[in-house]
Amino acid sequence: RLFAHWEAVASTHRVSLPRDMAGPIAQMARHSQAREPVPYVSLSQHGKCDEAAYEERRYPAGKWACVTMGEPMYEQSISMSFMKLMRYICKENSVGCHLGMTVPVLNEIHLTKEGTELERVVLTAYYLPAEFQQNPPVPMDPEIHITERAPLRVITRVFYGMTTEETILREISLFWELLGPTDVVLRETYIVASYENPSIPQRRNEIWFICRP
Repeated sequence: RLFAHWEAVASTHRVSLPRDMAGPIAQMARHSQAREPVPYVSLSQHGKCDEAAYEERRYPAGKWACVTMGEPMYEQSISMSFMKLMRYICKENSVGCHLGMTVPVLNEIHLTKEGTELERVVLTAYYLPAEFQQNPPVPMDPEIHITERAPLRVITRVFYGMTTEETILREISLFWELLGPTDVVLRETYIVASYENPSIPQRRNEIWFICRP
């Protein structure tokens, strides 16, 4: 039943779910309560009427498992990348055990020069749990790369629901309206941070504007 549920979710992303994902899906479900947050420092919060509209944060350098995809649709790229990362997290690694889930999973996107649509290439990144930061397990999949990502300062805003190219472009536009004219953040590259698995309809996401060094 769990597999059938994920299969239905995958179909909404125009992706077919391979049978070999049954094991990782079951493992993820068993470990769903134990999710380690990616460490960060909150630098400032900006709100209206006691509600935080956006937050500035600093994330330290750290090791991430990354996959790059360039499928026709954004949802296809992130779904296929996350399936690869699930296999790595669940067993297909050099220590042969479940590594543990961290949140959020990051999807780094780029806008076209006109700013009206997303570039096809999306990088999806999973932060390695603290116990594996010094000595990351080696992925069996050659398309997964362990990368030391530099410290990152971002301005973040929460949104809920499905992440499609349309919703992401809308959230970026809304965030720009909220921030007003500024040149402290990049305009071409953004990050979509996902906190819950794709089978949750009203899942929590954030859009991250990346601060210039």
